[in-house]
This record gives sequence, C-alpha cells and structure tokens, in this order.
Amino acid sequence: LRGVLASLEGGVSGDPLQAYYLGLGQYRLALLGLGRAREAAAKAAENCVDHLAAANEARRDFADALALQAACQGLVASLKAWKAPLLAPRSASQLERALQLAPRNPRVLLLAALADGDSERAYGSLRKAVAAFEEERRGTASLPAWCAPEAYLQLARRQLERGDSTVARSTLERALLLAPDFGQAKRFMATITAG
Repeated sequence: LRGVLASLEGGVSGDPLQAYYLGLGQYRLALLGLGRAREAAAKAAENCVDHLAAANEARRDFADALALQAACQGLVASLKAWKAPLLAPRSASQLERALQLAPRNPRVLLLAALADGDSERAYGSLRKAVAAFEEERRGTASLPAWCAPEAYLQLARRQLERGDSTVARSTLERALLLAPDFGQAKRFMATITAG
C-alpha cells in the first residue's frame, strides 16, 4: 500500500481523483494501524484529511471525497482526543453534506453507517449501502469504485450481532464472491462456521 501511495504521489498534482485516491490510501493505512500502531494510524488519518481537503477544494460537489474526509476526521478525533471538539462537529456536517449531494452513493452511505453511533440506524444504513452497491454494479462502472466487499462484511457483522448467523454467512459469501482474497471476510467466515 505504501508503494502504491508513493507512485501516486509522483503523478501529476492538482488532479482531484489523485488527491482522493491518496486520501483513500491513507485511510486504509490508518485502519490497518488502529490496533497496533496508534501514532502511525493518527498520522495516516491526518494525511488522509489533508489529501481530501485538496480533492474537495478542486471539486466542491465531490460527495465521495467529502464523506471519506469526514471518516478520516472522525478517526483523528478518536485517536487524538484533544482534537475531537473541533473535528467531530466538522466530520458530522461534512458527512451530512455528502449525503445531501449523493443520497444513493454507496460509499457515502457506508461511511455514514460506520460513523453512526445508533446501532439500529446504522444497520438500516448498511442495508441501504449494500443495496446501492448492488445497483451500482448493474450500471456503468464509475469512479471512484471501492468498498463493496467491506459493506457486505460490515453488514454480516451486524447480522451476527443480531443473532442471525445464517443470514450473516450468506452476506459474507457475497463479499467473498466480489473479493475472493478478502482476508478479513475469510477470517470472519471461519469464525461463523466454527460456531
């Protein structure tokens, strides 16, 4: 991932999609570092915010970038508590704006669901996100396009929490159809099948 980010940084600057994908890469690095390297995760989340600020400055109606930046701001706020009073409200308002701009965008719906503290509402949002990913797959390929397998994984986790292991397994199978090498989904499937 770091190699991909390094090659992206060497490209033409000023392109909102390049800044978006740099932000996405930093978001992934932040998520990977959450349990192991808190400082590195915080730095990656801050880099994510900065890259997405450039993408949002270039394209003010870029709902995907607004939602992803909101998610990164939420990560920074959770990892650096002293920044939470400023970043938490900013993150919430950006996510709301992204939802207004693109209420059926699957990535926006997924990031909104992951940020929602209300488990019932988040479950409903995850179901909407998965449905939106299904709809997007039937249409013309668009950019950016990422996160469908993760949406299925998150929905399967919520379904298992609700006590429905059969439905969770079926949902997880969809994730593995889309991304057969998805390690998190494979590990979660092993947990479900082990009982």
